[in-house]
Amino acid sequence: MTESSTAKWANGDACHSTTSCITPEGSGFLRHNHDCYFPDDEKVQHGTCNGGLYSRPFKESFEETPMLVAVFTYLGYGILTIFGYLRDFLRDWKIEKCHIAREREEQKDFVPLYQDFENFYTRNLYMRIRDNWNRPICSVPGAKVDIVERVSHNYNWTFDYTGKVVKEVINMGSYNYLGFAENTGPCAEAAAEVTMKYGVGVSSTRQEMGNCSRHEELEKLVARFLGVESAMAFGMGFATNSMNIPALAGKGCLILSDELNHASLVLGARLSGSTIRVFKHNNMQSLEKLLKEAIAHGQPRSRRPWKKILILVEGIYSMEGSIVRLPEVIALKKKYKAYLYLDEAHSIGALGPRGRGVVDYFGLDPNDVDVMMGTFTKSFGAAGGYIGGRKELMDYLRTHSHSAVYATSMSLPVVEQIITSMKCIVGEDGTTVGRDRVQQLAANTTYFRKHLQDMGFIIYGNHDSPVVPLMLYMPAKIGAFGREMLQRNIAVVVVGFPATPIIESRARFCVSAAHTKAMLDTALGAISEVGDLLQLKYSRHRIVPSLDRAFDETTYEETEE
Repeated sequence: MTESSTAKWANGDACHSTTSCITPEGSGFLRHNHDCYFPDDEKVQHGTCNGGLYSRPFKESFEETPMLVAVFTYLGYGILTIFGYLRDFLRDWKIEKCHIAREREEQKDFVPLYQDFENFYTRNLYMRIRDNWNRPICSVPGAKVDIVERVSHNYNWTFDYTGKVVKEVINMGSYNYLGFAENTGPCAEAAAEVTMKYGVGVSSTRQEMGNCSRHEELEKLVARFLGVESAMAFGMGFATNSMNIPALAGKGCLILSDELNHASLVLGARLSGSTIRVFKHNNMQSLEKLLKEAIAHGQPRSRRPWKKILILVEGIYSMEGSIVRLPEVIALKKKYKAYLYLDEAHSIGALGPRGRGVVDYFGLDPNDVDVMMGTFTKSFGAAGGYIGGRKELMDYLRTHSHSAVYATSMSLPVVEQIITSMKCIVGEDGTTVGRDRVQQLAANTTYFRKHLQDMGFIIYGNHDSPVVPLMLYMPAKIGAFGREMLQRNIAVVVVGFPATPIIESRARFCVSAAHTKAMLDTALGAISEVGDLLQLKYSRHRIVPSLDRAFDETTYEETEE
């Protein structure tokens, strides 16, 4: 593989790890396709997993869907689909009113404006439970939140506001991992002071009149926080991925993307014009297979070596609650001389003994990750994103990134919020508040996950992930769970198809350091009560290590030269 003339990133040689994990007694091996899974009560010595790549047990599990539950889930969607077609028939004959947007009669000979199935799914399935989403709040999204009450008189097609506010609802859905989304305290005071001095808007790009001293200080702080040479800040987290990946890869390059990567990573890869191949989620066997094929066969038709091979992964996957197997990804990246792009949107601040993300969590060298990306929207309670790495890479992006050249600079009150919260995490504010919050988040995560599993719910993901998916499966239970929890003053996020596989609908809890034990106990009590009411406690405690799930060797090539 030849290197591109731009953005040269460092790579080194390393031997690939073994697939064995040794128990403390040395009595045997567990072979689970690079997986290091251990029962809850089993201790593992440091440096004994995967040839020394892991210094701690990597406990990540996905319990199989019970067969009866899967059958009833498919049956539920089947019944909804049949009744959907029946209602469409009634709408065509003007018996039932259709509220959804449709093409006009005189435009029916043109290319359809709306996709047929998307329209069908929206009007016949999604509308039945639409009241669970887009609920307006009227307070800080902290540990508790105030929600504006609304009602629908036409089966969720439109909503009317009653003028009432549901107060003090325990917030189990916001990405406020460290509790910095608040309107009091040092962060809010610093942001207010900067607002009075600089104003809210910058009204220019960084390359013109929008580069301020606070932007420079933020980028130096981010680089120091990540342990890299340099960093850049951007005003929007989504655009940090979608607008920078095209600057890093292009025609003649290969992008290997995890199948569960965020939409911003997928969009950035597609905009780059690179060839895209997808590997199974967190499956090192699948990733190595694609790397071997890429090295052996080169580009399609021409068989020339790829100009660049870029691996895209996330730190924490927000729908699965799983953590990237970073030590193994880095070992593969070094072995095959590829580049690594790590999206730490959900892991930065939320993982690691110092809150430095997944690299800190595994005790790895930040320089082994070529492009470190993350957002300020979650753990820092602000907005925007960043990219960190070598100085040569940052200098290149400053002149080639669309977000750097064309986008307006970050609002300075937002910049100040990030600076203050990050200094708090680092300890540069002279207190231990940041460190205490990181430790509290870890403790809350362990406590919450363990109690949900003990209750008999099927919980996905890594044991240290503050993103906690609770499996609902059946479509009717998606809406029922959200409504029942709100009646008990608990705000939750429920997710269904197409955001998840059709039989893997779920509720997704986000644990925060701002949650007290009393709040978590209240939430757990309500979840258990609703779980009994809706019969959601499906677990048979048959935990399946993440990579023991069926491995489909099919790869997907979305774009070619």
